[in-house]
Amino acid sequence: MPDVSSAVRDMHRMEALARSNTGVHRLHPVTKLLTVLMFLIAALSFERHAFGRLLPLFLFPVLTAALADLPWKPFLKRLLFVEPFVIGIGILNPLFDQVPVPFAGFEAARGWFTFLSLFLKTTLTVLAALQLIACTGMERLLAGLHAMGLPRVLVLQVSLTYRYLTVLAEEAGRLLTAYSLRAPGQKGIRFSAWGSLAGMLLLRSFDRAQRIHHAMQLRGYDGHVPLPPGTMPGMADAVWFFGWSCWFALVRFVDLPLWLGRLMTGG
Repeated sequence: MPDVSSAVRDMHRMEALARSNTGVHRLHPVTKLLTVLMFLIAALSFERHAFGRLLPLFLFPVLTAALADLPWKPFLKRLLFVEPFVIGIGILNPLFDQVPVPFAGFEAARGWFTFLSLFLKTTLTVLAALQLIACTGMERLLAGLHAMGLPRVLVLQVSLTYRYLTVLAEEAGRLLTAYSLRAPGQKGIRFSAWGSLAGMLLLRSFDRAQRIHHAMQLRGYDGHVPLPPGTMPGMADAVWFFGWSCWFALVRFVDLPLWLGRLMTGG
């Protein structure tokens, strides 16, 4: 139950962050989508062992968080959930790729650089995606995707899924609460009860979905969910997109850490 409740609170917290009124929040959703897309292309196009050249890309999530007044704690919490899987996958790279590579006057296995590159790429992509949702909101984000040409059917499917995901989580929370009250002192759920709990959750979900559908029909639902109206991009959108695109291109095609190191050492 605590995990389910925490997930629901996190979703509400992200939507609350999206209702802020900073300059980044007021940008057009298409502008933010295209900027994040350019960021992902730049981050994922680096060689698998070029971890040092990824570091300047952290300027984008750091500056975005500062300008949008976003707290770091909820994002770091989600990173801590994702990163163990990445570490479990990439930690074996030093064993399979032991080609020596010079680094800072020493030699290290190339697999370590591959592992660090995978770790940094995951961190960058997860931060960019979470900040995009926190600065835009799911409804405006879906409206931006529709404006970019995504079929309306897919947009509505994602919108309804996201909107009622919390409803499903709340049903699961009530089910787990009822189970814990009937099994005091027991840690976790017995394996023999998994099937019955899953079936009960499915039946309760069907019943809740039918009641929600009836409520929507009483409010005039005819199969088409209206998307929030969008505004036209302005000068701030152009500056944001082209400014960050130039930075991403500079980081991608110029080895900034090497250039800065040579500048500081006079090499």
